[in-house]
Amino acid sequence: MKLRFHTYDVFTDRAFAGNPLAIVEGADDLSTAQMQTIAREFNLSETIFVMAPRDPANTARVRIFFPTAEIPFAGHPTVGCALHLAGGRDMDVTLEEEAGLVPVTISAGEAEFTAPITPFSRDGSPDVGLVCAALDLGTLDLAGDAPIALHEGGPAFLYIPIAHLNALARARPIEPHWSQLMDSCGVDSAYLYAPDGPGYRARMFAPTAGIPEDPATGSASAILASHLLQSGALSDGETVVALAQGFEMGRPSHIRMTAVVENGALRSVRVAGRAVLISSGEITVP
Repeated sequence: MKLRFHTYDVFTDRAFAGNPLAIVEGADDLSTAQMQTIAREFNLSETIFVMAPRDPANTARVRIFFPTAEIPFAGHPTVGCALHLAGGRDMDVTLEEEAGLVPVTISAGEAEFTAPITPFSRDGSPDVGLVCAALDLGTLDLAGDAPIALHEGGPAFLYIPIAHLNALARARPIEPHWSQLMDSCGVDSAYLYAPDGPGYRARMFAPTAGIPEDPATGSASAILASHLLQSGALSDGETVVALAQGFEMGRPSHIRMTAVVENGALRSVRVAGRAVLISSGEITVP
């Protein structure tokens, strides 16, 4: 038995940039183990499996996998899958993800989703010395005006503000300090970002989750809103933030994040991007 699949480059408008994604159609009869095996075969940062929706009012039910584990929500699979299902049409898509319903608006070739869980901060403040050792950076490479902190919105990330682009480019996970840092925080991913013109340039490392570096991370981009609010970088109203990622990997990605703040609290977050079809074919069911 074989299933149809498609690969897209997401958060880009040109091929061989952005974040690669595999989309497997007709996955209703696959077990969790079979999905994990297929995701490991593609060996991309994420693979999304498309099934019939539980509620016919929605577009599709989907499950998303790292090469090593299932995750409840992720941004670039949401964007790529919604654009694929829309087939070039302007429309609204609703995906049933494990984290909840994710509404996506498709307009002029761009998909914008609303995060299914409003991001929030988590307790915990890692040792600065361990952070520096884990990233091969010095304390002066860290931005002193914003905290290093944990934030969650489905997945969770350690957010590390970096002082400048040169330090961001030099950052790299160093063992055993990296694993010690992740263990101390109870996460497996860190999102680093530095000022870049009117927005930010970012990198995301998750080597213990099978992703040495991710060229575009939509979920972390959404959850960044919580960290920016904590850092005093967001005020009441709607703020649009331009994010660039993947440049150090040779896979430039562009993400637009919109945060809505009311009375000092984060109310909603939207993330937008484009995608390019790269390949289509069939894959054998394990």
